[in-house]
Amino acid sequence: MDAPRELNEIILPQTVVAPLTRSAIFLVVCIRQDQDAYTLVRSFCADLAGLIRAVEFRDIEAGLTCIAGFGSDAWDRLFGAPRPAELHPFQEIRSGSRHAVSTPGDILFHIRAKRMDLCFELATQIMENIGDAVTVIDEVHGFRYFEDRDVIGFVDGTENPRGDAAREAAIVGDEDPAFSGGSYVVVQKYLHDMKGWNALSVEAQERIIGRKKLSDIELSGAEKPPSAHSALTVIEENGKELKILRDNMPFGRPGHGEFGTYFIGYSRTPRITETMLQNMFVGRPPGNYDQLLDFSRAVTGSLFFVPSATFLDEIDPNAITPDAPQSAPVDVSTTPAPPSPPPVRDTSLKIGSLKGKKDE
Repeated sequence: MDAPRELNEIILPQTVVAPLTRSAIFLVVCIRQDQDAYTLVRSFCADLAGLIRAVEFRDIEAGLTCIAGFGSDAWDRLFGAPRPAELHPFQEIRSGSRHAVSTPGDILFHIRAKRMDLCFELATQIMENIGDAVTVIDEVHGFRYFEDRDVIGFVDGTENPRGDAAREAAIVGDEDPAFSGGSYVVVQKYLHDMKGWNALSVEAQERIIGRKKLSDIELSGAEKPPSAHSALTVIEENGKELKILRDNMPFGRPGHGEFGTYFIGYSRTPRITETMLQNMFVGRPPGNYDQLLDFSRAVTGSLFFVPSATFLDEIDPNAITPDAPQSAPVDVSTTPAPPSPPPVRDTSLKIGSLKGKKDE
């Protein structure tokens, strides 16, 4: 455990609240289950900021950033106590044929920039440093699509909070003083059945999403069904809408028939995103589910805590890490991302739309 912070110390968050970029790499890894691997990764975390600066300096205007988040088990084995108050493994959701899967993940690296080559270089350097200590569970290279649309053709991110509202939605405050400046992040990789989706009329698609396809204007209350994606992802408490901060990205491999959306949602409490997913997969009320899920399939699902940049900077690389259990390595054959297109149910889970509100 690292030394406690001074009460008046200024806590700097990681770059969770940042402008949208044209490119991103989402890299999820599991740490090899032995003490040396955890020691190496802990030391790397203390040096991550310097590595980011070194790559960023090649083109400062490109806005390269990298956010590191840690899963529940990895937190205990890397940092010990105390631990973030609401950090826990991602809980799967099953309802009928709909399944929000829970998949392994010790560390998430969310790398983004205006240029993919910078993202690629930083991901390469990260793996040069820790590749022998980790197993890659999932790697997705995302890109901005026309007019910030998802591959299903709807604008993604319309309702994202901005400025102070974004910080309020995404960054932990006094409710967990030991981890103020941190953030919770849920990631899910969705694959889309584009043939099935494109067979629908534009009007049918708009009713599923809850917005006009061309103009991105939200449907009126009379036009929008209660099962619309933008309706089910609105969470209110005491009359106030609770937001999350999304940075979803389209991805795909047309030659393999793979088209998808990588959903990534930051929040000061994971309960907001979890409630959205419950509404989507089970329904509000139960049975009134998000019909986008008739065309989109989640193939990964993980929850991480993103500690503040100050926390990472203060890691003592020479400190003794909690004992790491000796167990079999992660079986990547049981983890995410099918190489070929999913059956008949995968479309742009506008889950990009999971925008703390009704969104797209």
